[in-house]
Amino acid sequence: MSIRNLDKLFKPASVALIGASRRERSLGAIALGNLLQGGFQGAIYPVNPKYDQLHDLRCYHKLGQLPKAPDLAIICTPPATLPGLIRDLGAMGTRAAIVMTAGLDNAEHGKQRHLMLKAAKPHLLRILGPNSMGLLVPKIGLNASFTHVGASAGKIAFVSQSGALVSGVLDWAHAHGVGFSKFISLGGSADIDFGDLLDYLAGDIDTAAILLYMEDIQAARKFMSAARAAARSKPVIVLKAGREAEGAAMAAWHTGALAGSDAVYDAAIRRAGMLRVYSAEELFDAVETLTHIRAQRGERLAILCNGGGLGVMATDALVGSGGKLAELSPETVIALEKALPPGWSHDNPVGLAGDAPVQRYVDAIKPLLSEPEADAMLLLHAPSAMVSSIEIAEAVTPLIKATSRTVLSCMLGGTMVAPARQVFNRAGIPTYDTPEKAVHGFMQIVQYRRNQDTLMEVPAQLPLSGTPRRARVREIVAQALAAGQTVLGECRSKEILAAYGIPVATTRMAADVEEALAVAADIGYPVALKIHSPDIAHKSDVGGVALDLDNPGILRTAAAAMEKRVRKMRPDALIDGFTVQQMARRPQSHELIVGVTTDSAFGPVILVGQGGISVEVTADHAIGLPPLNMVLARDMLSRTRVSKLLAGYRNQPPANIDAICHALIQVAELVADIGELAELDINPLVADADGVIALDARIRLQPGQGADRLAIRPYPQELEEEVTWMGQSIVLRPIRPEDALHHIDLFNALDPDDVRLRFFTSMRELPLSQLARLTQIDYDRAMAFIATHVRPDGEQETLGVVRAVADPDNITADFAIAVRSKLKAQGLGHILFAKLVDYFRSRGTEELVGEAMARNKGMQRLVKSFGGTVTPSEEPGVVDLHISLRAPK
Repeated sequence: MSIRNLDKLFKPASVALIGASRRERSLGAIALGNLLQGGFQGAIYPVNPKYDQLHDLRCYHKLGQLPKAPDLAIICTPPATLPGLIRDLGAMGTRAAIVMTAGLDNAEHGKQRHLMLKAAKPHLLRILGPNSMGLLVPKIGLNASFTHVGASAGKIAFVSQSGALVSGVLDWAHAHGVGFSKFISLGGSADIDFGDLLDYLAGDIDTAAILLYMEDIQAARKFMSAARAAARSKPVIVLKAGREAEGAAMAAWHTGALAGSDAVYDAAIRRAGMLRVYSAEELFDAVETLTHIRAQRGERLAILCNGGGLGVMATDALVGSGGKLAELSPETVIALEKALPPGWSHDNPVGLAGDAPVQRYVDAIKPLLSEPEADAMLLLHAPSAMVSSIEIAEAVTPLIKATSRTVLSCMLGGTMVAPARQVFNRAGIPTYDTPEKAVHGFMQIVQYRRNQDTLMEVPAQLPLSGTPRRARVREIVAQALAAGQTVLGECRSKEILAAYGIPVATTRMAADVEEALAVAADIGYPVALKIHSPDIAHKSDVGGVALDLDNPGILRTAAAAMEKRVRKMRPDALIDGFTVQQMARRPQSHELIVGVTTDSAFGPVILVGQGGISVEVTADHAIGLPPLNMVLARDMLSRTRVSKLLAGYRNQPPANIDAICHALIQVAELVADIGELAELDINPLVADADGVIALDARIRLQPGQGADRLAIRPYPQELEEEVTWMGQSIVLRPIRPEDALHHIDLFNALDPDDVRLRFFTSMRELPLSQLARLTQIDYDRAMAFIATHVRPDGEQETLGVVRAVADPDNITADFAIAVRSKLKAQGLGHILFAKLVDYFRSRGTEELVGEAMARNKGMQRLVKSFGGTVTPSEEPGVVDLHISLRAPK
């Protein structure tokens, strides 16, 4: 991941157009016309050996004639010319290029693409494209594109993989008066991709919201790191094309059949805290909504309208989308009774008569804006001859601006209400032209907040469980692969699950009927009998399962009939015996499926939902990306329909949700630990009030995979270390989200002066949003090591923490450190800092940098003890800290 030299792409002082032309409708002619008409104030250098002059500009015959190296080069020449041009530009000092040339993704020109990238690498020359329509930066008048229409300045950044959508969106934006901070056609993403642009735009002060049109992702881990970071700072809205379930053909495995690629993209977008939309119109509606929202956490909407039909339409749209009407409190009803005539609706939606005067709107909106049972409010208005729409808008706007609550508006109609909409637009109040669109905007806020909450929420501590027996599982996997086995049967699969703390029904292998009888006698009747074959994925489909066998005679008869039936239905299958399983009697239980499949873009994904033999028919499931914690596991489960049954109903007690979530977390840990695990089906996983138990399981292995296949880097357990300090054993390890409560305790153990030294301000408590940022880190680009020990009362305690976040180019990492005030000057900070220095040096980071208050002499001594330097900062009372991690020459 890198944002290096992207400033030359978006803020060039000079631009060279290689392949400039005067041939009508040619790429070079259109691009040159756009450059000249956009108002760009920098130097423009057309390059083409055929011309001496183009549009009153000198046209250079070759790059060597240019007066200076251009900051940005636009290339419109054939594929064969690209490697040489990029090499020459890089040698001149150019650091960014837009390659508009198409056709480099086919076999004939694929070599040119490779050579182009190879030529750029020594010079760190960044390439947008190939097959890019270019980019626009309206603020500086830069139209480095061959689009048919320009763009006006605004606060939205738009990034598209589709050239056709680029043209369509520009048309739409021009008609609707929507402006852009950056407008980028990504093209073939040979170098610059979504991850790079998200990293850059996240820190771009001219950008308030980021819109992505996405067709596919190539570097999933890079994308997820950048997306999660960007979504913490500004709204990121994604229009993902291609919604068909491509995985449906993988019918041999339930999980593979259910986890289509679109569902995986949906899970990734949700996990990153972004919002997904499903049309170009929704994309810009979401910007209208999300850039103007106030604090909102729930989904209860209060509605004020001047017609019953409007209220009904909005209510239908709200309930149909999963939202809720707010119940008006008695205080609000009393206030409305005083403000409105006797004929008002006395409920939510609050209906006004069509001839209601302006003051009545004002009187009605005041109590609704302070309604404690409402999370947001919607004002619906249809124009009337008796009252001016613009006067209503002008009267209520000051009240809406003064509230801390999200308020949306809908002025139904066309030209008559257009001035009223302009009043709301100028005030930053989201406004729509139909009740359905307004409700949809509200539900976009709800979904966005859910995704943000999942990104920011502090998870509870993990349930207590034993350490997974990783060595035994690796031994099982190695033995299977050495024997050429890639599909593990039920017994081996369950052994692996049990090693990771997932309860399983006692199951044993039997080579024949006689051995099955002996196993059943040992386990105890009743038992379940299943055919054992590496070639049969769905045993029930071929009559390969018999339940509740309660004596030897019944078992013998069932086994003989089962073998005969299976051999007839699947004569091609290798049958190597039976499995005999202790019959699990759980009368008030639910059958779930928990599975793993490997997505082509995002690697392993986890699925949970309603299980049993009809999983494909019910299609009730949710997908998430590993690793998981309790918050993420609960969120996954809550998105299934079966979760309502798991909550309990009538005489059915609630299932143990913590046990289900713990099983999901352990499966995610198994995926992170065992790189060869490609697919897993646990079906059914039986869940009830007493917990969970896996009744059947199957695992498929694929050699040659590694931990890097995960889209999100899991907890780096290999960095845990036990050291001795002050005569006691302490553990140095990476921080986990579950350390949040201990982190609060650490913060509370800091003296007020130490808080000021660490945070540069006085703070009485750590805000939850900041706590989430400190404990939920991206291990792929940041690291925080804590020192922890077990107190005499058996509780874990965090003694100190050191952290650093690397820039996307891994050049510098900003660090900070905090140790309990009572433990200062006892060497703990030096131990932690040494751990941090060693880690970032091992990952190739060039330097650690930080800031400290000038009076913080302890921090300055610590930095100098590692060979660092301390210099005065431009900010009074602050010093800059610097430690080089490069090996001395």
